[in-house]
Amino acid sequence: MNAQTEKLLIPGAAGAIEVARDVAPEACGVAVIAHPHPLFGGTMDNKVVQTLARAFVQCGWSTLRFNFRGVGQSAGVHDEGRGEAADLLQVVEQLAPQGPLCLAGFSFGAFVTSHVVAALAPQRDIYKIALIGTAASRFNVLPIAAELHERTLVVHGEADDTVPLASVMDWARPQVLPVTVVPGGGHFFHGQLPLLRSLVVRHLRA
Repeated sequence: MNAQTEKLLIPGAAGAIEVARDVAPEACGVAVIAHPHPLFGGTMDNKVVQTLARAFVQCGWSTLRFNFRGVGQSAGVHDEGRGEAADLLQVVEQLAPQGPLCLAGFSFGAFVTSHVVAALAPQRDIYKIALIGTAASRFNVLPIAAELHERTLVVHGEADDTVPLASVMDWARPQVLPVTVVPGGGHFFHGQLPLLRSLVVRHLRA
């Protein structure tokens, strides 16, 4: 993301996990960000993921982006979300074991993040959650516990042709979980990344 980005390799269930860490000055906590689908070119260097990282750093959060198994220098092979959730949990356990924690994900990463939120929330306080372009039409995205709704930002592009907005509304409706819709926005928010960043910053500062 910048010259200060630190690259790490940590042990995971499938072997090494490649992590990029950006440390915020006087950080108030750590945010872990999950990237889009590995089989369709998704990596921790995806522009939406980097936009999320910049928003968190701007608000005083150190950030951890990481490559799911089989991507970049991360060992292993794609595991349809199960192993990827284990990867995310390993990053949290090893690099953010205590203190304030935020979780964020884009597309497939939002699906994985929903499962990690469900696993962690009973024993760990999660300060804020950001789910962007949530892949609700393609995967079993878990509902967000009602007590976490005020801490959760869901953003989706109105014109997303990868994950139709209707599928996210179908997921959110039974929970009465608000969805922030970017007018005319596509799945990758081309031309609208500054707006996405400002929405995340506003959520973190609320």
